[in-house]
Amino acid sequence: MTENIVWHDAAVSHNDRVTQKQHQPALLWYTGLSGSGKSTIANAVDRKLFELGCHTYLLDGDNVRHGLNKDLGFNDTDRVENIRRITEVSRLFLDAGLIVGTAFISPFIADRAQARELAGEGFIEVFVDTPLEICEHRDPKGLYKKARAGDISHFTGISSPYEAPEKPEVHLKTDEMTIEQAAEQVVQYLKNKGMIPY
Repeated sequence: MTENIVWHDAAVSHNDRVTQKQHQPALLWYTGLSGSGKSTIANAVDRKLFELGCHTYLLDGDNVRHGLNKDLGFNDTDRVENIRRITEVSRLFLDAGLIVGTAFISPFIADRAQARELAGEGFIEVFVDTPLEICEHRDPKGLYKKARAGDISHFTGISSPYEAPEKPEVHLKTDEMTIEQAAEQVVQYLKNKGMIPY
C-alpha cells in the first residue's frame, strides 16, 4: 500500500528549526486519571514556557476529539488508536522544533511506551498523580457520577484500568502541591536537562 509513497525532504531542516528556536524540542506527555489536573497543569506549563520565549503547542484530549479523533470512541481499541494518532501529530511538531504538551489519560503502559519509542529522546512522561477519590470528588465534567451510574462504559479508574507510570521523568503528586508548584517542577526539569534556557 505504501510502495508508491516517498518521503519528501524539506528545504528547511529539523536542525535549522531547532537552531532558530534556541531550545530543544520536547514532548511533555501528561498522563493521569480524569480530573487529575492534567490540562490545568499543562496549560500552566505552556504559559510559563511561552513567557520564557519558547515555541510551544498544547494538544488537549477533549480538543483533539472534536476534530482529528472525533471518529473514535472510548473502548480499548479506539483508545490505542487515539494515542497513536496523537503521537504521530506530536512527531510533526517535534520535527518543527516545538515543545509539545499532550494532556491525555493514556491509561495503558504499552501505549505510552509506543509513544516514547516513536517520539524518541525528547519524550518526557509527566505523571499527574492524583488519588482516585480526589479526582472523583472534583468530577469537573460529571463523568465519574455517570460512570458510577453505569451510563458510561470503559471509564478509566472505574470500569477500565489505569496503569500508572513506573518511572516517569516527572512525578507530580498533586495532593501535596499547588498548580503553580507542579508547573514549576516541569519547567525546572527542562532547565536542568539543558533543554530550555534559564
